[in-house]
Amino acid sequence: MIRVDAKSKKKSIPLPEKLFYKIGEVSRLTGVEPYVLRYWETEFSFLKPRKSRSGQRLYVKKDIELILEIKRLLYEEKYTIEGVRKKLGGRSLQVVNKEPLEVSEETKEKLRRIKARLKEIIDSL
Repeated sequence: MIRVDAKSKKKSIPLPEKLFYKIGEVSRLTGVEPYVLRYWETEFSFLKPRKSRSGQRLYVKKDIELILEIKRLLYEEKYTIEGVRKKLGGRSLQVVNKEPLEVSEETKEKLRRIKARLKEIIDSL
């Protein structure tokens, strides 16, 4: 068993150690009904569980952490759906620093060599 702590104030919940969790398991673990989880998928574009070939939703640990965070924001912090969207919406696409990174001359030279080698490989194909 592992513990998931979706952010500071939340209680940890024990998770069975596995790669994927079905919607029923996620519902029991998080205390959120399956129909609510499906609804949240339509409201929050950043909540996208994988689907099996048969269409069964397959959640990973990160999805469960996100669900716990959404639940906390909605039910404890009293955010609206729109408020949660704004707070978490750019989560996977957040830009930490918009300014260009400074790269050392050594790194630039390594990148030039890699680029040249890749061109050689492409040309040989």
